[in-house]
Amino acid sequence: MRTQVVIVGSGPSGLLLGQLLHKAGIDSIILEQKSKSYVLGRIRAGVLEQGAVGLIEEAGAGARMRREGLIHDGTEIAFRGERHRIDFKALTGKTVMVYGQTEVTHDLMDVREACGAPTVYEALDVAIHDVETDSPQVTWTKDGKPQQISCDYVAACDGYHGVGRQTIPADKLKTFERVYPFGWLGLLVDKPPLSDELVYTNHERGFALCSMRSLTRSRYYIQCSLDEHVEDWSDDRFWEELTRRLDKEAARRLQTGPSIEKSIAPLRSFVAEPLRHGRLFLAGDAGHIVPPTGAKGLNLAASDVAYLSRALIDFYKSKSSAGLDSYSQRALARIWKAERFSWWMTQMLHNFPESSGFDRKMQAAELDYLFASPAAQTALAENYVGLPY
Repeated sequence: MRTQVVIVGSGPSGLLLGQLLHKAGIDSIILEQKSKSYVLGRIRAGVLEQGAVGLIEEAGAGARMRREGLIHDGTEIAFRGERHRIDFKALTGKTVMVYGQTEVTHDLMDVREACGAPTVYEALDVAIHDVETDSPQVTWTKDGKPQQISCDYVAACDGYHGVGRQTIPADKLKTFERVYPFGWLGLLVDKPPLSDELVYTNHERGFALCSMRSLTRSRYYIQCSLDEHVEDWSDDRFWEELTRRLDKEAARRLQTGPSIEKSIAPLRSFVAEPLRHGRLFLAGDAGHIVPPTGAKGLNLAASDVAYLSRALIDFYKSKSSAGLDSYSQRALARIWKAERFSWWMTQMLHNFPESSGFDRKMQAAELDYLFASPAAQTALAENYVGLPY
């Protein structure tokens, strides 16, 4: 077998890349280790920058998103029991859209199936070979039978633990990491959100976030220690702790109920450099992780795909390798800015166990300055809605 591009991973970045290439007449195959139902069962964030929305529409998967997605003109930050609104639209002229990552994945799967482009689920033991040659090979096992395909390029969209980054020799790769001393305990519930926009809370008991997936489904988070276990958190305990961290108006409006899903996610910042080795390219979580505080995970994956898809399309149309040669540098420049923003938001809104009295005073001063300064609010807003590609 042979194709032009092998994509490893059928998360939103792999599916989005596959559809953009398909629309340009470029053949690809997607290999996914897990089953389709497993991929669709993963609960992830759902705040989309305008750039990500545009790419999903360009891929032909935006119809349901436009019908059901919630456009947000701003967000609120609560501190000392008082909420302060950051007006994205007034400050930047841009908005964000709330639409769950699971829904994005579902829509992209549907359009890929409709166009007949191949995706192999439960492709086990995927291995990438010969990426330093003109004809890379990818092997896997399906239903106990070994499979092999040759290609021009391999795009690793297979996440932090995937085979893509592991294929790059250790002496060719640098990694940068910050592991945060806490996690987020998240709960999904079929109740209307307490506010029309996301509410971030800095509280002496720890960070909290009130978000949503739709007008009838809400997602709530509270900061927790890394030694917590989700089974120790009953729904009642979660709601009690969340209520303690909310301002009085938010607590009054909060509608509780039985959880649909509950999980704990650790927070880390991670970047691998470079994002290219020979004919292998890393995109999305294979190359970088951000804390969810700045809502950048899926959006960074989308910007990677924007750079990589355009570079591949340019190569096949004009035989120019300029875009491929500059992919890593261009993607990393935007990645590090998003890493900075996510790190800053995390520093500003969470309780750090090692914080001194001075550190806490600096955090309070940062928030007071933000609430009083249109310039500081503009800086937050332009990063939150997304820097240009």
